[in-house]
Amino acid sequence: MRQVAIYGKGGIGKSTTTQNTVAALASAGKKVMVVGCDPKADSTRLLLHGLCQKTVLDTLRDEGDDIELDDILKPGFGETMCVESGGPEPGVGCAGRGIITSINLLESLGAYTPNLDYVFYDVLGDVVCGGFAMPIREGKAEEIYIVASGELMALYAANNIAKGIQKYADNGKVRLGGIICNSRKVDNEYALLKAFAEEIGSQLIHFVPRDNLVQRAEINKKTVIDFDPDSNQAQEYKKLANAIDTNTMFVKPKPMTQDRLEELMMQHGFLDAL
Repeated sequence: MRQVAIYGKGGIGKSTTTQNTVAALASAGKKVMVVGCDPKADSTRLLLHGLCQKTVLDTLRDEGDDIELDDILKPGFGETMCVESGGPEPGVGCAGRGIITSINLLESLGAYTPNLDYVFYDVLGDVVCGGFAMPIREGKAEEIYIVASGELMALYAANNIAKGIQKYADNGKVRLGGIICNSRKVDNEYALLKAFAEEIGSQLIHFVPRDNLVQRAEINKKTVIDFDPDSNQAQEYKKLANAIDTNTMFVKPKPMTQDRLEELMMQHGFLDAL
């Protein structure tokens, strides 16, 4: 069983990318569980065709500790298994605690079965909080993929995440599997993302082009794989899934300084020299 965590800047499209990748893997016959690690609890919505799944933390609050696996684990597209960790009430507590509680509960209830090929963790934002870093800090996820684009803040976040991976890689098995570009149609975007990935010692594992079909599928509460499986965009997600499935390049990243990151962007025509 391979345990994979997807990180990236907020709003970069982690959840959409994760769900479409998982749907592609499921379509190829893989058994996959998805653990949503975002308090918004939207990491499995498309796989569940819009079902508003009750989170682990909400279930514990409402029903106490005496719960069954079926109370928090729901079947989705392609026989995927879906869990949402959830978070505390707004303004109260640490959202990262939901991840810790959820994973520990799933383990105690026997969710990590031998027939699983993958567990995907869709994780909120940068690695700036011990709770959100939990999947890599505790060695739950050993493969990390970072979703980014050609925008400065997306690459800044990706570089920051690489710093977190580097920290935990020194004392554990966690490794960076690659950068996924979720395109924003920025000029020279492919070349920039490829250069960024190589600069930190990794690879651009796939470039996902921007396509309005993704939004149309979301409006219909489906992944692209489910909504239009023969489309060009569905083929892109299948290529990404295959690239992850066959990946053998796992590294301790070498993050850049802020100055070097901005220099790299200037080299690709994104920032004017001061």
